[in-house]
Amino acid sequence: MNHHSTIDPRQLFKAVTVFAKPVVARSVFELLVTVIPFVLLWGLTWLAVASGYWLGLLLTIPAGGLLLRLFVIQHDCGHGSLFRRRATNDWVGRALSVLTLTPYDSWRTSHAKHHATSGNLGKRGTGDIDTLTVAEYQARSPRQRLLYRLYRNPITLLAVGPAYTFLLRHRFPGIGSGGWRAWLSTLATNAAIGVLAGLVIWQIGFLQFVAIHVPIALVAATAGVWLFYVQHQFEHTVWDADDQWGFHEAALHGSSYYDLPPVLRWFTGNIGIHHVHHLSSRIPFYRLPQVMKAHPELANVGRLTIGESLATLRLRLWDEDKRRLRSFG
Repeated sequence: MNHHSTIDPRQLFKAVTVFAKPVVARSVFELLVTVIPFVLLWGLTWLAVASGYWLGLLLTIPAGGLLLRLFVIQHDCGHGSLFRRRATNDWVGRALSVLTLTPYDSWRTSHAKHHATSGNLGKRGTGDIDTLTVAEYQARSPRQRLLYRLYRNPITLLAVGPAYTFLLRHRFPGIGSGGWRAWLSTLATNAAIGVLAGLVIWQIGFLQFVAIHVPIALVAATAGVWLFYVQHQFEHTVWDADDQWGFHEAALHGSSYYDLPPVLRWFTGNIGIHHVHHLSSRIPFYRLPQVMKAHPELANVGRLTIGESLATLRLRLWDEDKRRLRSFG
């Protein structure tokens, strides 16, 4: 993995902005080839569950994959990159938020903050995974260290965390963040989820609904949290103190290029090409591979394979001296 590449992030930012324009017909197409199969697969899962729960449970995996892809599309709407008009992006995003269980407006606000502060040691805590420096960890009390260890444990991050975030935390606005819009966004999303879930429950029954939708939501949530983790928590990521931090450098070198097989790339909406996404978030997800083709040198920046990505789970602390993420050991 070549970390210290000779690419100038600012020059690259200028070069890739030509891709930061949506192709509206393509955006509509990508939306339809995700929404329609998701609805069909949901129905098919219900039919399969009727004849045996385990068969139905198998179908929740691809259905969860499609829900993850809908989340990536909603995320692009939040960046204003899917359609030309802001209102179109916003209303498509809000409609999708009912399926993804993620209130669109309040999430968009916190996610924009994540993009604006990613890799900045002085501005941690919004839309990222809590990361302490070695010095900060050593200064903590034994109890605080234990809590941090529990938080950074893979079971917490990938089993408890996704369920808590998508099923519970997203039902409440972030206290003191986003103002009345965050409240409105969250409550309106909850109400719409309630209406849609109510209609489905009325048709198939409460237990059937829970047995089908909760596993689908958890597959999507777990995969989403894993992607989010691996895109910034890799050994040679970049963190800097506030006065030394630069947006372009942090975007390109603080985000990974998660090199996935074609099928997974499709289900994840190319979000693995994360270094390019952070450099220019207005590039629609379906144009990210075009950037990689036009700039082949990007294939060596922050590249992680699936095998390499599993090793990132032991990284817990930012070592300011060695400028890399490291394990507790």
